[in-house]
Formats: sequence, structure tokens, C-alpha cells
Amino acid sequence: MSQSSERARMRRITSNIFKGSLGNLIEWYDWYAYAAFAVYFSSQFFPKGDSTSQLLNTAAVFAIGFLMRPIGSLLLGRYADRHGRRAALTLSVSIMAGGSLVIACTPGYETIGVLAPIILVLARLLQGLSLGGEYGTSATYLSEMADSGRRGFYSSFQYVTLISGQLVALGVQIVLQQMLTEADMKAWGWRIPFVIGAMGALAVLWLRRSMDESEQYEKMGEKSRDKAGTLRELMKHPKAVLAVIGLTLGGTIAFNTYTTYLQKFMVNTVGLPNEVVSWINFIALLVFVVLQPLAGMLSDRIGRRPLLIGFGVLGTLFTVPMFMLLESAQSPIAAFFLMLGGLVIVTGYTSINAIVKAELFPTEIRALGVGFPYGVTVAIFGGTAEFIALWFKSMGVESAFYYYVAGCILVSLIVYWTMGESSKSSKIEEELQAANGGPSVQPKAAGGRSR
Repeated sequence: MSQSSERARMRRITSNIFKGSLGNLIEWYDWYAYAAFAVYFSSQFFPKGDSTSQLLNTAAVFAIGFLMRPIGSLLLGRYADRHGRRAALTLSVSIMAGGSLVIACTPGYETIGVLAPIILVLARLLQGLSLGGEYGTSATYLSEMADSGRRGFYSSFQYVTLISGQLVALGVQIVLQQMLTEADMKAWGWRIPFVIGAMGALAVLWLRRSMDESEQYEKMGEKSRDKAGTLRELMKHPKAVLAVIGLTLGGTIAFNTYTTYLQKFMVNTVGLPNEVVSWINFIALLVFVVLQPLAGMLSDRIGRRPLLIGFGVLGTLFTVPMFMLLESAQSPIAAFFLMLGGLVIVTGYTSINAIVKAELFPTEIRALGVGFPYGVTVAIFGGTAEFIALWFKSMGVESAFYYYVAGCILVSLIVYWTMGESSKSSKIEEELQAANGGPSVQPKAAGGRSR
């Protein structure tokens, strides 16, 4: 292949990954706008009461959104395996746009009474359905579009854009906090980010229509297409399904704790002002974004397993001390570094979990295999993390939550320790080798055991 042809191919890959990643960013922006602005709109959707009770209600709705994610991953994962990754990604962002627009336009509790929280729940269910399908399909698409030997790097952009979505939500929050009063934010200012999210999703919808389909999906034979995306076919890979559940358990709880819940923890427990906490979160997550591709590149050289084990060991040992120190943090700087420490730890999971899961499944069930067991685990554990934390706080035993998080990470550590190195037994690479009639280019190095 000539240099000009190779450059054109790389530009094409980069363009497709950019379009897929940008859509992922908007979807996660819409999802996290809810969490970022919950402190402002909780009083609008629920009866008057103390702030912890209202936050508990909004956290419950947040968890309900997670319950739709397994359904979304099942429906859209099947759709992606049968009709293509591009089609499924386009559909998911359309659903997200609708959910955000509904939240933006729904009147408050004082205007329409109990209908307000009901509509909020329904809109959140739409967002959960969308995001459930987005994760597995996006992880599959990025993994399949990447070059051999650089899949860890390229797939890390799923969490780059995921976190960037949260950063954009926080950025919008910071700007609005500077422009509007606290009263204005609670009265109507919180609606602005949901309007932005709906408009952004519509723009991404147009972009995603011009994406290329992945080569591996296009080369899938008719026999494989007939059984693509079915639960029966997925259940022929029980070890891979259980591996995804075990991989996800500690990672999703740690991620949702260190990011989403920590913002409320700093306000409700530590006692820092909302504006200060927004800046702490924004800067810490900005560093977190930069870490993702660096860790992804490292996994292409040394393997995925060492990074997962690093997260498991450090998360088990340091989660409880980190929260204990944060409880008594005397300054925003101390709170920032404690949060950043947690994010550095969880990078061992976030940067590579997408590619590890994608490497476990063949093309015909890859989107379903990556998304469905992940969605079930996230619904049960990740989506309830904030609710459980606030429940422990309302019972006066908030510290029990710290041990709960550490214990779940320990369970995943056992899985990381016993599993093989996914880059050495990658289904993606095996299929490329079979399709090309010879050995495909493998990653330069992959540490850890192969089983």
C-alpha cells in the first residue's frame, strides 16, 4: 500500500472514530446533565422537604434510568448485530435527544403536581434505554474500526468522550453559575443544559449518518447474520458473559462513586460550596480525560490484565482511607487531590474495559455480548451506588458505603487475577486472521497469563 493510500485510510479511520466518539460525548453529556444539575432541580420535581430527602428522590430516578440500560443494551445490541453498528448508533442518539427535550420542557411539581416526577421518570427511562444501547455498540464500533496493535488506544476514546460529556455538563454548570443567581438556577436555569443536550444530539444524528460501517461487520457471512444478536447465541459463551459481569462490577461502582456521587458528597457531607465543588470536579475530570489514551497505549504494549489488577489492588486498599480523609478535608485543594487519586486508580479499568470486553466475543454477538451483561451489572450496582450512599447517610452510617465500594472492587480483583490476557486470545484478531487467510498483526506485547 502506498503512503498516500495509507494516509487516506488513517484519515478515514480517524474520521469514523471521531464521529462515533462525538456521539458518545453528547449521549453522556445528556446523561450527566441530570446528575450535575440535580442539586438545582430536585426541589422542582418533588414535594418540599429537607435537601437530603429531595436528593434521595432524584437519586432514585437516576437509578431507575439505569434499570432501562439492560433493556437498551439488549434491544439495541441485537439491532447492532443484525443491522449494523452505524444504524444502532444513529438510533440511540435519536432516543437520547427525545428524553432530554422532555426533561427540559416538563413543568414543576407546583404546576402539574404528581405528573412532574412521573414525566421525569419516563424521560429518564428513555435516556437509560438510549445509553444502554450506546455503550455496547460504541465499544464494538471503536474496537472494530481500530488498527491491530492500537485497539487499546483507540477504544480508550470511549471513556475520553464519556468523561468529556461529564466535563461539558460541568462546564455548562459553571458558566450558568456565573451568569445566574441561585434562585434563577433553581427556578428555570437548570432547563438550559437539557435544551443544549437535545440540540447537540440532533447535530450528532446528522454526523452519524455519514459514518462507515465496520469492515468486520460487513464481512460477516450470511450464516452468521442469521444467528446474529440472539440471546441463544450469546449463551453459547457463558465464560465470556460471566467475565464481563465480573469485570464491570467493581469498575462501575468505583467510577460512579468517584465521579457522580463525589460531587454530592463534597456538598452534602464535606460542606463545600456548589461552585467550588464544580471547579474541583471539572479540573480533576480534565486530568482524568488525559489519562485514558495514555493508559490505553500502555495496554497495547504490556497487556490489559496488569492495568485491571492495578485498579483492583489500589481500589480495594485505598477507597476507605480516601473517603475518611475527604470527610475532614479542610480545603478545596485537599479535596481535589483526594478525588484525583480516586480517578487515577479507576483509570486502570475505564481506559481499557471496552476493548477487553470486545475481545471476548465474535462479530455476530459482539455488541450484544459487550452491552447486555454490562448493562445488567451497571443497573444493579452502578446505578444504585449513589442511592445506597445517600441511604447509608440518612441512616447515620455513611462510612458503611466506603466499605461496600471497596468490597465490590475486591470481587472484581479476583476476576482480574484469574482471567487470561484478552489481547492474546482476542476474537477480533482471530477473525481478522481468518478473513485475511494468514496471521494478523498482533499487539507488540501482552503481559499476563494466557488461558
